[in-house]
Amino acid sequence: MGNFQLYFDLGFKHIVNIGALDHILFMAAIALRYQFVHWKKLLIIVTAFTIGHAITLALAIFNIIYLPKNWIEFLIAITIIVTSFSNLFVKKFVYKTKFPPIYFFALFFGLIHGMGFATEFVALEGNGFSAALNLLYANIGIEVGQLLFVILVLIISLICLNILKFNRREYLLFTSGAIFGIAVEIALTRWPF
Repeated sequence: MGNFQLYFDLGFKHIVNIGALDHILFMAAIALRYQFVHWKKLLIIVTAFTIGHAITLALAIFNIIYLPKNWIEFLIAITIIVTSFSNLFVKKFVYKTKFPPIYFFALFFGLIHGMGFATEFVALEGNGFSAALNLLYANIGIEVGQLLFVILVLIISLICLNILKFNRREYLLFTSGAIFGIAVEIALTRWPF
């Protein structure tokens, strides 16, 4: 059980800490377009992101892929910019498509974010099966942390939309605009050239 707790905590703290601002902004940009009634769709999106994250995390840790840290950090900021910008095109909050484009954004952008976590991930103990288990434990921690943060965003949205009676589209545009602005500043500070 020791390894589970160690790697679960590592994954969880990767999401739930002030240093994870880029990850938090990305999750917020995704969650803002949804409400509690859409929890299944949001769960699929968050899990798609975690799957992408897990794939490149594993590939990077086992030295199968490599991208310089400065490029990874810059590209992570770009994923936040693109996701928050995509919220501008959400005009009707009706989700009829089984697999909307945001699912694929989340999966693809998870691939980029996973490489970023690989640079922080401690050396795996053992190899083969035990290393795979440690990765699984870390990704469970990541998923739980993301879901807790998404629930927080949904609660804030619920308060703003149902109690304070903000217009839903204006709320989405304002919050996405704020995230976009922060992400542009992050991207500029991480400019890799």
